[in-house]
Amino acid sequence: MASLMKKYNMKIIWETAVVFCLCSLSFVSSHSRKFTTPSVTRLTDQFSKIAIERGFSRRFGDHNIVVNGSLAKLTLDKSSGAGLMSKNKYQYGFFSARLKLPAGFASGVVVAFYLSNAESYPKSHDEIDIELLGRSRRDDWTIQTNVYANGSTRTGREEKFYFWFDPTQAFHDYTLIWNSHHTVFLVDNIPVRQFPNRGAFTSAYPSKPMSLYVTVWDGSEWATKGGKYPVNYKYSPFVVSVADVELSGCSVNNGSSTGTGPCTKSGGSVSSLDPVDGQDFATLSKNQINAMDWARRKLMFYSYCSDKSRYKVMPAECN
Repeated sequence: MASLMKKYNMKIIWETAVVFCLCSLSFVSSHSRKFTTPSVTRLTDQFSKIAIERGFSRRFGDHNIVVNGSLAKLTLDKSSGAGLMSKNKYQYGFFSARLKLPAGFASGVVVAFYLSNAESYPKSHDEIDIELLGRSRRDDWTIQTNVYANGSTRTGREEKFYFWFDPTQAFHDYTLIWNSHHTVFLVDNIPVRQFPNRGAFTSAYPSKPMSLYVTVWDGSEWATKGGKYPVNYKYSPFVVSVADVELSGCSVNNGSSTGTGPCTKSGGSVSSLDPVDGQDFATLSKNQINAMDWARRKLMFYSYCSDKSRYKVMPAECN
C-alpha cells in the first residue's frame, strides 16, 4: 500500500511539473503577453505603394513565387527557397512591406527584408538587414537586425528582439529608413533600432547604392539556437505573404556606382536629394525616441555591444 501511495504521489508531482512547464512556456512566449504599444506617427502612410512586378524581379526560386498585383507569396520547400530583388538600386530611401509569416513549426526558416550590394561589391559589400527567424516552438518568431559596411561581415552588429504580437496571424509593417543621417529599423512604425552616421559609427556605415530584397530561405546552419534546430520539411511548405511594398528611394542608374552624384527618384525627376533626406527624417521625434526606448527595454534580448564573450575588443562604436 505504501508503495502504491508513493507511486501515486510521484505521479501527481510529475503531472504538476508538466503543467507548470507548459504554463511557463506559454508565459515566456512574447506575443502571448499583453503589451500597450506606444503611439507613433504612421510613416508608412506617407509613401506610395507599388505593384510587386513593377518594383521587383524574381531573384531565385521562380517556381516558388506567386504574384498577384500588390501581393506576392514566397515559399520555402525541399526544392528551394524564393526571393525578390528590386529592379533599381537606391542611394538612400524609405523601404517598407507588410509581411505575414509562415504559421506552425518553423525552426531554421529565415524570412529576410534587407538592402544589399553584395552582387556589385562581393568583397566590400554593404548590408542592412531585418531577418525574421523561425523558432523551435510553435509561432514563436524573433526579429534580428544587422548592419554591415565595406565587407565587415566578421563583425556582426546583430540586435535581437521578441515580437509583441503573433506575426503569423496577420500582416505587419517592416520598414527600413536609410539616409545620410542614420539608419532606422521599424516594426509597425515603432522604431526598434537606430544606427547613426556619426562618430565611430561612420566607419561602419553603409554608403554605396543597394538593392532591396525580400526572401525566404533555409537557415538551418545558424538561425535557430545556433543551428541546433534545423528546418523540418515535414512541416513544409513555409509560405510568407508580401503586400503593400513601398520603394521610395533615390534610384541610381546602372552607370553610377558611387552614388555621390545626382540620382533619379522613382518618379523620374533628377535630384541630389532622396525622399528621406529632409529635416523630418534627420532625427527621430520625441514620440519615436520614447517608442524605441520602450521596444529596447521590453523586447530586446541580445545586442552585440553586450557580447563580451564574442568580442574581446568591442567594435569601436560600442565604446
